[in-house]
Amino acid sequence: MQKDDQVAVAVDGIGAGEPLPGFGFPAIERVPPGHKVAVTKIVKGDEVRRLGLVIGRAQGNILPGQWVHEHNLGYEPSHAAREIGTRLHNTRFVEAAEVPVFQGYRRADGKVGTRNFIGVIASVNCSSLVTRKIADHFGAPGALDGFAGVDGVVALTHKSGCSVSDGSISMDMLRRTLGGYVRHPNFAGVLIVGLGCEDNQIETMLDDQQLVHGPMLRTLSIQETGGTSASIAAGINEVAEMIAIAAKAERGPVPASELVVGLQCGGSDGLSGLTANPALGAAVDRLVACGGTAILSETPEIHGAENLLLERAVSRAVGERLIALLDWWQDYTRREPHGFDGNASPGNREGGLTTILEKSLGAVAKGGSTNLVDVINYAEPVSSKGLVFMDSPGFDPVSATGQVASGANLIAFTTGRGSCFGCRPSPSIKLASNTPIYERMREDMDFNCGTVLDGEESLEAMGERIFQLMLESASGKATKSELLGYGEDEFAPWHTNAWL
Repeated sequence: MQKDDQVAVAVDGIGAGEPLPGFGFPAIERVPPGHKVAVTKIVKGDEVRRLGLVIGRAQGNILPGQWVHEHNLGYEPSHAAREIGTRLHNTRFVEAAEVPVFQGYRRADGKVGTRNFIGVIASVNCSSLVTRKIADHFGAPGALDGFAGVDGVVALTHKSGCSVSDGSISMDMLRRTLGGYVRHPNFAGVLIVGLGCEDNQIETMLDDQQLVHGPMLRTLSIQETGGTSASIAAGINEVAEMIAIAAKAERGPVPASELVVGLQCGGSDGLSGLTANPALGAAVDRLVACGGTAILSETPEIHGAENLLLERAVSRAVGERLIALLDWWQDYTRREPHGFDGNASPGNREGGLTTILEKSLGAVAKGGSTNLVDVINYAEPVSSKGLVFMDSPGFDPVSATGQVASGANLIAFTTGRGSCFGCRPSPSIKLASNTPIYERMREDMDFNCGTVLDGEESLEAMGERIFQLMLESASGKATKSELLGYGEDEFAPWHTNAWL
């Protein structure tokens, strides 16, 4: 809590009549775990603050000890200040000789991969079946015997690629996304599969993305090859040749500065902003101090907390780009029944998050305290070291897809309700905000951040452990989502298109 906060979070829940720890009065009614309780009298119409920022306006008089949620706290648009660069962070960078290393794949273009996959990518929805059948061939028992260094063959399909006009926002984003995956260092090689007559012509896409055919970038047209079966057989041969080349790659020591981590949260709850998100933020501060990069996204989920980023923007140009994105989303969400506030899901609200303003407080915490060095469009390649913001919707698969296209070779994903997620070819680390969900979903969770609430360790110490887990995962340690097979179905390029 901060001194002006009118609410506190009931970590374990509080029964009616039970004393509020640290306050001289009891709870008037039951407050569920992770939900808010008033710690002072709040008058109807008052702004209500949590962690120092406004999260809504009281819809009626609220007494100390009363449960605060949707029945008595309403949303209103962000009043966050938009001052740029007023609280720049003085990052203490680690000396090059002291930067920790991980075992990664240094590619010919200098980028570093954390995995060694072959990708089979559809240019259009119509080539999805062939794309998947080609990849499935190499998932059969024994198919990769003798190629222990190859992590597998990944099929990436989507629902676009046609009825999308050249020059449209959707086509630009699709081609940026596909181009980013083709160039991704976690892919040793890629086969692009098209139908032949689609709007997203493969050759046009390659020219647009400045990609060139070669031994590890191949293409296939179903119509030219002779149909489905012939294309599957031809694709299998192409991939088999790339696998033999990819198997020669070896992991080697590379500095942590080569890590590009996409920051995600999904199924958030009232505890996410107290545990998992700030703990991840502490890990991000450690990563940036080592010269690494973190990508924060989901523009609708910084609404109400944008000041926390703007005040750390390294230049007016960077801050103004972020403001421009927020203004675009303000206009875009006017078409929705609840505007920005429609972002918080039923699960978020059940977990204690009442408004998008409150959700944004936790979401922004994932970025730590470091400076904001750049703001980029969806799936645009990252070219700066440090904390970068990438525009995206607040839907995890779409956002993470853009982050990987931008260059994220690792995803760190916090959750309070228990999201199940993966994002091939980049490994995804799942960080649970509370111990009950970690214990209930151990099969899916990589790390328990709930111990912070028990006073067992500080956020800084937990951030260091998360940072070490990043290095281990980047070095090849399989994440829970990888072991379960997540990561292909979650490929979801963003599009805003009149014809879909």
